[in-house]
Amino acid sequence: MGGGSPCASCKLLRRRCAKDCIFAPYFPPDDPYKFAIVHKVFGASNVSKMLKELSVHQRADAVRSLVYEANARMKDPIYGCVGVISYLEDQVSQLQMQLAVAQAEILWIQMQQAESSMANQQIIHAEDKSFVQHNSHTIVPQLMSFGSSSNGVREPLKRERER
Repeated sequence: MGGGSPCASCKLLRRRCAKDCIFAPYFPPDDPYKFAIVHKVFGASNVSKMLKELSVHQRADAVRSLVYEANARMKDPIYGCVGVISYLEDQVSQLQMQLAVAQAEILWIQMQQAESSMANQQIIHAEDKSFVQHNSHTIVPQLMSFGSSSNGVREPLKRERER
């Protein structure tokens, strides 16, 4: 780190922070908890080995992952972040089940509405048919009598057939 204050790692480990300290870019002195928790779970030596095996552009992401896993291990020493992932997967499964039930209920309601609509249409159709049947008894005879009325409409046809 040079002339400034040592990084959180070197401060915790009580050593002089070298210019090429692998921890300095990722564990600043103003956030000592970040390194303390990673050190407690993984150990400084292991973290150093992991960071050295990675390319420089991958190290920041790796440190974020180590901090996340270390926090998860502090909360759940056995499962760590896998426990969180399992919990979230269970929640997703439960929500998918609730969604499926809700979709089934919607489909059931839509089918009931469609059946009700079809029943109403059948009633209307039956009423229309009843109306036509009822009125055909009065309208058809009137139409028939219209042709045989004395206005002479059928008379020319009769004369044509007789010739």
